[in-house]
Amino acid sequence: MEFTNNTLALQSFITITLAIIVLFVGKGLNFRFAFLRNFNIPEPVVGGLLFSILFAIIYVVFGITVEFDMKGRDIMLVYFFTTIGLNSNVRDLVKGGKPLIILLTATILYMVIQNAVGISVASLFGLNPLVGMLGGTVSLIGGHGTAIAWAPTFAEQYGIDNAMEMGIACATFGLILASLMGGPIASFLIKKHDLQSTESGGQDVGLSDEQQDTQVDYFSFLHAILGIHVSILIGLLLNESLEEAGLKLPLFVTCLFAGILLSSFAIPKIRKKVFWLNWDSRGMAMALIADISLGIFLAMSLMSMQLWVIVDLAGPILAILTAQFVIAASITLFVIFKIMGSSYDAAVICSGFGGISLGSTATAMANMTAVTKRYGASHLAFVIVPLVCAFFIDLVNVFLIQTLLRFFG
Repeated sequence: MEFTNNTLALQSFITITLAIIVLFVGKGLNFRFAFLRNFNIPEPVVGGLLFSILFAIIYVVFGITVEFDMKGRDIMLVYFFTTIGLNSNVRDLVKGGKPLIILLTATILYMVIQNAVGISVASLFGLNPLVGMLGGTVSLIGGHGTAIAWAPTFAEQYGIDNAMEMGIACATFGLILASLMGGPIASFLIKKHDLQSTESGGQDVGLSDEQQDTQVDYFSFLHAILGIHVSILIGLLLNESLEEAGLKLPLFVTCLFAGILLSSFAIPKIRKKVFWLNWDSRGMAMALIADISLGIFLAMSLMSMQLWVIVDLAGPILAILTAQFVIAASITLFVIFKIMGSSYDAAVICSGFGGISLGSTATAMANMTAVTKRYGASHLAFVIVPLVCAFFIDLVNVFLIQTLLRFFG
């Protein structure tokens, strides 16, 4: 812990410890206030927002900025998506073939709409259309990572001097809206249409309310850790090979695919030959590790938000985000639910789409986790949503951003 120039810098160990405290605070608030549970607001979102407000107050009152070492967050993200891969297999991908194509097509069309909305609202305020792009897929579907990566291009080549601040502000506020939108929409759809889960297996992430007292033994936990680490090693090798071939992908994407390969081809054979190795990729230990890693990742992301940046750039940005929120909620309720089959799986997918439409892949997964913990598992949603969010969308977004820059730049 270091304090210099009115900045309190917290090392990785303290940051992760604080994130765990944030999770407990969020759990306590959810337990205390029924409306948070009824609307399926994830615990890390509740605690993370509260702490980000606290740090904003510290900044406003005392002029002290709290900064975090976020290396542990990246590790948690890799862990989480590796568990999603291990929870899936090739049969799931075949099953999700048509729904995957439908959701991907709808998401790509929505990305075009999102950019059009941002550019239109910016133009109404007499601003450069490129400002609207920063309030479109650059920061919303793209998230903080894409906003940070593209901001220098907007600033240096197109004269948007405060592109970094605007991108981060839109991504931050979008993350909040996405966290608060997906769960309530799914809950509304499930209750309105009296939908129920048809899955007989356990949760993909975490334990359901009925499973909270279930015990996980020593070796089942180690089996899960071993599967995760082997998948990450394969994912690292795959990532390096693809990068040498000229294709750069986030590490968590290749680890997700490594998990799918391992659970589809290696684990079933190992379990048959090594009878004492109880390697259950869909066991409760794996679900708990997924829940912990996602919770810590999201808690760290939200508690570290600098909310005062949003206040400084309110005006047009809030107008853009308000319009984006209305469009995203409407499309999720009236389009995505219907084209995905108007089923329980479709409702869970809607909570995920609500997360990615304004937030990030992690937000989408957190929304779906909160819904399935309460209402039941949906393996289909946890297969197709990560693939759409974490792989295809990033590739499409690069093409869209480059095309719009050539047109409006």
